[in-house]
Amino acid sequence: QRRAKVAWDEGRFANSVISVRDINGLSILDHDEYMRPQTDMQSLGSLNPAFQAMGEVMPGFDKVALMKYPHLEKINHIHHAGNSSGVVDGAAALLLASEAYMEKSGMTPRARIVATANMGDCPTLMLNAPVPAAEKVLMKARLTKDDIDVWEINEAFSVVAERFIRRLDLDREKVNINGGAMALGHPIGATGSILVGTALDELERQNGRYALITMCAAGGMAPAIIIERV
Repeated sequence: QRRAKVAWDEGRFANSVISVRDINGLSILDHDEYMRPQTDMQSLGSLNPAFQAMGEVMPGFDKVALMKYPHLEKINHIHHAGNSSGVVDGAAALLLASEAYMEKSGMTPRARIVATANMGDCPTLMLNAPVPAAEKVLMKARLTKDDIDVWEINEAFSVVAERFIRRLDLDREKVNINGGAMALGHPIGATGSILVGTALDELERQNGRYALITMCAAGGMAPAIIIERV
């Protein structure tokens, strides 16, 4: 939340947030409404788990998870409205073109796609695939984690980004630099393009070279992409 507020105040989203106007051309929305910079640990601690009841209802997600992982005694629900992504409206678009078309049209590219990858992991846990997806795309690109200047890991839930950071032992200052989906929301269908745009904006701001973007998806899947600023 604090990173998102700083990024907004410093105008880091100026090139990516477009004002919504009515039929008369008047601006009716020109800022992100979801951020809650006043959030603190005390208010987060007062929130109740969001999925506990769902997990206990027959046949119950908890029961399914315990069947898959019988060594666990119980499921400890920790996710709530404060450490999960917000359900928000949003739209985004990316223009992809070949090098030949760019030369023909006279357009100036901002970045190139270095490599892409898709991976599947445990469909019961569902949220773990971003780690192997990132490892796969780094291998395809013949890069290491130290080559990446900007990491955008969609915060569908806090555990996704936290597990990713711990497993790859990342510098937290390079991850979700301008806040993530817990502060900015997760408009399903648009999030991927938004994250690529956010990562590219940040590469340009800090004169970086490579960014890696990934997110968890239904069924334990995850896509990953590495872009290079040009």
